[in-house]
Amino acid sequence: MRVPMTVNDFLDRAELGFRDCIGVVDEPDQPAPPVPMTTYGRLGDRVRAWQAGLDPLGVGEGERVAVVSHNSARLLELLFAVTMSGRICVPVNFRLKPDEVEYVVQQSGASVLLVDPELDDALTSVKARHRFVLGEQTESELMRFGVEPRPWSSPDEEATATINYTSGTTARPKGVQLTHRNIWVNGLTFGLHTRVWERDVYMHTLPMFHCNGWGMPFVMAGLGVKQVVLRKVDGAEILRRVEEHGVTLMCGAPAVWNAVLDAAATWEGDIPGRDQVRIVCAGAPPPSRMIRRVSEELGWEFTQIYGLTETSPLLTFNRTRPADAKLPAEERARKLSRAGLPALGVKLQVSASGEVLARSNVVLDGYWDKPEETEAALEGGWFHTGDGGTVDEADGHLTISDRKKDVIITGGENVSSIEVEDTIFSHPEVAEVAVIGVPDEKWGETIKALVVPAEGAAVSEAEIIAHCKERMTGYKAPTSVEFRDAIPRTATGKIQKFKLREPYWADRDRGVN
Repeated sequence: MRVPMTVNDFLDRAELGFRDCIGVVDEPDQPAPPVPMTTYGRLGDRVRAWQAGLDPLGVGEGERVAVVSHNSARLLELLFAVTMSGRICVPVNFRLKPDEVEYVVQQSGASVLLVDPELDDALTSVKARHRFVLGEQTESELMRFGVEPRPWSSPDEEATATINYTSGTTARPKGVQLTHRNIWVNGLTFGLHTRVWERDVYMHTLPMFHCNGWGMPFVMAGLGVKQVVLRKVDGAEILRRVEEHGVTLMCGAPAVWNAVLDAAATWEGDIPGRDQVRIVCAGAPPPSRMIRRVSEELGWEFTQIYGLTETSPLLTFNRTRPADAKLPAEERARKLSRAGLPALGVKLQVSASGEVLARSNVVLDGYWDKPEETEAALEGGWFHTGDGGTVDEADGHLTISDRKKDVIITGGENVSSIEVEDTIFSHPEVAEVAVIGVPDEKWGETIKALVVPAEGAAVSEAEIIAHCKERMTGYKAPTSVEFRDAIPRTATGKIQKFKLREPYWADRDRGVN
């Protein structure tokens, strides 16, 4: 027997087994009137109201519905409502500029655009055949309560469920087509590896637009888990809600956990969730010092994953193994900073050029309307991640060395900017760091560190360089250090190094020497 694995399965089970249980706790204060604390039964009613509202607009199966929103209950509802009716949801990064949002809406061919009220004025120029502002307008003009929506005519696990645009570490984002099967398998393996069960409380510290919140809205619903919505990341607010709601599981980039660590320094009383909270980190390789601090200062269990939008996203998972539990804290943290062991059903290999390749049921169906890019990404039956890495022969764990394009080649030697960043970050007076290659007449390119000092610190360029030379081969140490107030990141916590490099390479024909 073969039954299509679709997103519908997750909400169907939530309504069947957890209809009267709290499913979603929305923001108490936001530009749009909040959706009240919602049971899974009520969530199902609202999902059908969205679907019934799209029917008379003539939005057919396979048509795209774009949503530009901060984390909200409405965005979570639409991830279900659009996909469960055979339509395609396009969650859009709310931090994009109007022309970038316009590109996504036009490139995806979205016939419906739904916009968060906080973003409405800025995105006035972005149009679609049908445009609504989330909140009062959609509640009164779009959603149709008590009306049975048109069912999906032929549920198909190979149908595209969402188009998620890459985070823009390159100039133009690409639309990643994730199928119902991709989402289903990712949800299953993510839930298994993070040990999710009915008594968990999950908080959305990760943007839901980013790879559908890593698929967490779906698997949490399927397992009856209460989901707490966090509209904007704030370290103190995360701690407060962990305490208020008994949160046990969160996902996010290293920047999220650094914000929590900063807030914990002035938190009055015991840190909430000690020995109860599990956090999942990805988006950028975490510094080993930060991993130690999460364990020692927060008492939270740290796990590391690796994945991409193109892989739904889960490819690897890294939790401290029982055999490593008695290792010194520094060694445990070093091991946890690796990407991890391939998740169930994932095969990895490293090509001759050092690129990480992957095969799995979570790999994208293709890039929307970009057949040449799709063919290149899936060449030889493997997904080409664009990341360089190595696999430990002893335990099979993957370590990401760098984005291929971010490897610095100085004097013919390849240097991983990630390795240099981790070394610099181990200096106690460094709060943030990004390492890039800049042009050099002698070496082709040389290593520059962009450093945000810790509050009140007076660290010097010479100290940073000496710190590195004491801990790594001399050619890997930066030759210059530039101090900054902040390092810009994407909404998913990634540093856009191509933008950091631009000023230094502006008068060159290419961005490498």
